[in-house]
Amino acid sequence: MDVLISVFVGLHIIGIAALLGGFLTQMKAMSAGTARFTPAMLHGALTMLVTGVLLVGFNEMDGTPVNNIKVGVKLALLFVILALVYVKRDEEHVDKALFGAVGGLTVINIFIALLWH
Repeated sequence: MDVLISVFVGLHIIGIAALLGGFLTQMKAMSAGTARFTPAMLHGALTMLVTGVLLVGFNEMDGTPVNNIKVGVKLALLFVILALVYVKRDEEHVDKALFGAVGGLTVINIFIALLWH
């Protein structure tokens, strides 16, 4: 079970990298007002959702205690991120504040994972 959990943690990190990487590559465009949500950002967020839910299930099956409040907060943030990216994915330009919110929520989600024990 440990190997399976480790594989899905790795996939979860790849999802985070795709979402945050897509945001960071659009930073210059964001300052110019021409940023847009890339497919990598949507796929990264979806990867985070699927692997995160599976990780909770795997940890429960393994008998490892799961902090349900932490998972709920992270899931709520991810739903907001997913909703924004999904709804605005086809728009040519996304508002700076909206684009910045997705980046900020992604970074907050990362720090919740790292610092909340």
